[in-house]
Amino acid sequence: MAMGVNEVQRDYTAPRVRSFGTSVFTEMSRLANQYDAVNLGQGFPDFPGPEFVKEAAKRAIDADLNQYAVSFGAPRLRAAIAAGWEVRYGAPIDVDREITVTSGATEAVFDAIQAFAGDGDEVVVFEPFYDSYLPSAIIAGATLRPVTLAPPDWRFDPDELAAAFGPRTRVLLLNTPHNPTGKVFTRAELELIAGLCRQGDVVAISDEVYDRILFDGAAHVPLATLPGMWERTLTLNSTGKTFSMTGWKIGYAIGPEHLNAALRAVHQFVTFASATPLQDAMAVAMEEAPALGYYDQLAREYDERRVLMREALVGAGLTPLPVEGAYFLMADVSGRGFPDDVAFCRWLTTEIGVAAVPPSAFYLDPARAPLLARFCFAKRPETLRLAAERMRQIPARLASRA
Repeated sequence: MAMGVNEVQRDYTAPRVRSFGTSVFTEMSRLANQYDAVNLGQGFPDFPGPEFVKEAAKRAIDADLNQYAVSFGAPRLRAAIAAGWEVRYGAPIDVDREITVTSGATEAVFDAIQAFAGDGDEVVVFEPFYDSYLPSAIIAGATLRPVTLAPPDWRFDPDELAAAFGPRTRVLLLNTPHNPTGKVFTRAELELIAGLCRQGDVVAISDEVYDRILFDGAAHVPLATLPGMWERTLTLNSTGKTFSMTGWKIGYAIGPEHLNAALRAVHQFVTFASATPLQDAMAVAMEEAPALGYYDQLAREYDERRVLMREALVGAGLTPLPVEGAYFLMADVSGRGFPDDVAFCRWLTTEIGVAAVPPSAFYLDPARAPLLARFCFAKRPETLRLAAERMRQIPARLASRA
């Protein structure tokens, strides 16, 4: 029934979610579609996933794996995850108690924060941070305590990190390799973080979804492998990132039984279980990938894409920042007449035909963000070359605005 002239629509939204707007990824993708722009904003590959993984999914569907999987993950997938961890890090994992499969790593982040942080608690996080972290904390009733990563090399101040830990700290949220900066935390940095977690009896949630995508000899060290950290760390990962199938949403958490039990208590009421045939396919993917040389190929192809993206930015007169891991490049866009990164990214999309993400979306206070733009290079070489061709007009177009 239509509302009367003098009626006011009541806002039924719960107070904790009223501040949640449309994500920056959605906004930039909408603009990219509207202006037929090359979308280097949202972090998804535009190339096909591996054939051997797709064939495994077809077989799983044909085998009628259609019903609910075990809530905490199909046994075959959990076994593959455990085997992979033991091969890489030399530590056996209890398949039934120390792994939980989730609908993507973003769900695992949400579940873990709900499990370990509540009203009045604080979560220490490095800023800039992936955009789901803040809403997850708000829904839990917790507060983020950001520690600044400073460009161009994204180091942090050890004193600032130590000061962020206090009597209300319950969780340390780490992301390495890091989105959006591409930073890979060094062993020395991780040892400092681990010491503060042990000292404050803090749970660590370590988001390591880009652990297979590393550059220039950077080494990924899971926080959980440091002394005294296994018993207080949940390591989160995503087969969607590793196998370039982000829409399948098969993530997982590895950690001690008591942390997985808390995670599962939330998970069972969020998604209960993830798609059964896709879990089976990802199990096959993890079983077969080493013999096929898949992981080496993944790293090599992403390094080639990174080079193409860097060349495109340099050709556009933009300065790319260092990147050690993940599939994003940040570029300095200061001194070009834009009041902030959002204005630059909107101009880039609507006037140049290339979409990027404004990193201020990854800051608690967007005004603190340096003037940068984030470009995703998880794209086909021809996509990156088309973006480069369009971006070459940036210097001339900027000169005409002056």
